[in-house]
Amino acid sequence: MSAPSTHPIIAKAVIPAAGLGTRLRPATKAQPKEMLPIGRQPVIQYVYDEVAAFGVSSVLIVTGRDKRAIEDHFDDDAIEPQRPEILYIRQSVPRGLGDAVALARAFASDGPFVVALGDTTLGAAAGACLLGRMARAFERARADMAIAVQPVAPSAVSRYGIVAPRGEVSDEAFVISDIVEKPSPEDAPSRLAVAARYIFSPAVFDFIGRTPPGLNGEIQITDAIRLCVREGGTVVCVPYGPGDRRHDVGNFESYFRSFIRMAADDAELGPQIRQFMRDLLDEPRDA
Repeated sequence: MSAPSTHPIIAKAVIPAAGLGTRLRPATKAQPKEMLPIGRQPVIQYVYDEVAAFGVSSVLIVTGRDKRAIEDHFDDDAIEPQRPEILYIRQSVPRGLGDAVALARAFASDGPFVVALGDTTLGAAAGACLLGRMARAFERARADMAIAVQPVAPSAVSRYGIVAPRGEVSDEAFVISDIVEKPSPEDAPSRLAVAARYIFSPAVFDFIGRTPPGLNGEIQITDAIRLCVREGGTVVCVPYGPGDRRHDVGNFESYFRSFIRMAADDAELGPQIRQFMRDLLDEPRDA
């Protein structure tokens, strides 16, 4: 698939998919969380479709223990000549997202690349559009990194990396002066949370290499981004668009919401599913 002409060509994408999925057990006891279906497909298939629609030619999936089902799933797709080729590397010990990205050094050290978390999708068209906006912002700012962000409730900031904008926040793109991993609501510099999509220059590998492990011995990508900012690098943020809907399988609530939304939006069965939900809500509940 050729890259759209409306954004700079970024040829490679990395999909981290090595997380243990402990918050989704027992559903993930015998299968990766990235293989949980939302609607008609596993969530990681939607992620792959996003980066394919964006225009990359190669995808590296970072897997880990008990993730063989991901490779089995993509066996057929990987041989289609018009689809991005798929390669795999194993994160044998779960040491955080920063470590997972570091494993892509040999794959992605020749130019900027996308990182798209394997448990979160916007859908192929919306995801490719977001990545296109990120790529344009990355090029215009001559940035070292680009990050997708979205606002979260004050009570939720302690679950995310939160950015500190430098100056005015634009709906199109803005530069940051800091980023904080999981701050308290009182200490959060904003309510804009890192939202599962990144574009990195190869400089990220140096920053990760100089980032010490944090809690549980994990290397956080947020800490590497913060190091980049503190050493004078440019990190640009691109907000999700007004119609962008994030579907993720990080916990059971988000998984249920994502499945229901994808089912309700299904091109063939969506109207029937919406009517079923209306009927369900009208049913009397047991006391």
